[in-house]
Amino acid sequence: MKKTLFSVIWSFTFALIGVAQSRNISVHDPVMIRQDGTYYVFCTGNGISTFSSPDMLNWKQEKSVFASAPQWVIKEIPRFRNSMWAPDISLYKGNYYLFYAVSAFGKNTSCIGLAMNKTLHTDSPDYKWIDLGCVLESVPGRDNWNAIDPNLIIDEAGIPWLDFGSFWGGIKLVRLKDDLTGIFSDPQEWYTVARRFRDPYTDDRNAGAAQIEAPFIFRKGNFYYLFVSWDKCCSGVNSTYKVAVGRSVKITGPYFAKDSTDMAKGGGTIVVQGDTNYPGVGHEAVVTFDGADYLVYHGYDANDNGKSKLIIKKLQWDNAGWPVITEKLIFAL
Repeated sequence: MKKTLFSVIWSFTFALIGVAQSRNISVHDPVMIRQDGTYYVFCTGNGISTFSSPDMLNWKQEKSVFASAPQWVIKEIPRFRNSMWAPDISLYKGNYYLFYAVSAFGKNTSCIGLAMNKTLHTDSPDYKWIDLGCVLESVPGRDNWNAIDPNLIIDEAGIPWLDFGSFWGGIKLVRLKDDLTGIFSDPQEWYTVARRFRDPYTDDRNAGAAQIEAPFIFRKGNFYYLFVSWDKCCSGVNSTYKVAVGRSVKITGPYFAKDSTDMAKGGGTIVVQGDTNYPGVGHEAVVTFDGADYLVYHGYDANDNGKSKLIIKKLQWDNAGWPVITEKLIFAL
């Protein structure tokens, strides 16, 4: 009996170690979805990086979404080098839609593109990404917002909306056409749902307290929850990234933090922030599998020279309906 118990404990311990190592993949701006029994992560990278897993623990790198950039990207973004940012994946009306961003770093010379596929399984004869072009673009000197970090959300009436934005005038929400390829224009509906104030003429890299990006709206119960990332990303161990949230009974807002401050006026409640192992954590997505909610994001690993790693944690909800992160990594489903 003792030997059997020891074997079980040892096997479980070994499994935990193996899981911790197998999840230790380098990603930036991850989003996750499941098709059939396979989980897929899409993230920032050349042509959009992709990983697959049977269990959210052991990951395999797949080929990128794009072997080369669409021609419209080359035209719109001078000196583009095929790094596509912050993808967002959704199953919508029977097809998989992938929003992504292309941009000139530190400027709001940016575009949000859209691609479509019938399946995410690379071994399927139906697997083929079809680029549908630019959905939205921001132009320096014209727009006080930045067309990056897209996130598709379908409201309770089945209407598609896109929330997006980084720095500048904050996080925007716009109603899309039913086929997702552009803005619904009868009339156009635009909203500012979150921001942190700044001088509109301040360079993005020196925006200080205006550091806000990576919006993700998640509908649960009677509320829409707007998750955003605050503070400095992309700086390894010097990153101060963190995730904040607010909620609203309407998709268009206003979104309020726990203390009732409006996110459009700088409000927000911290959900997760850095620690000694991961000084900065953020660019989050929320997913639901088999009735359980998860927060998917990246963290800068202080034990690996600040390399950006995939983190998945169980997302629970307190008695007042606010999201709470458990401290344990997800070792098993």
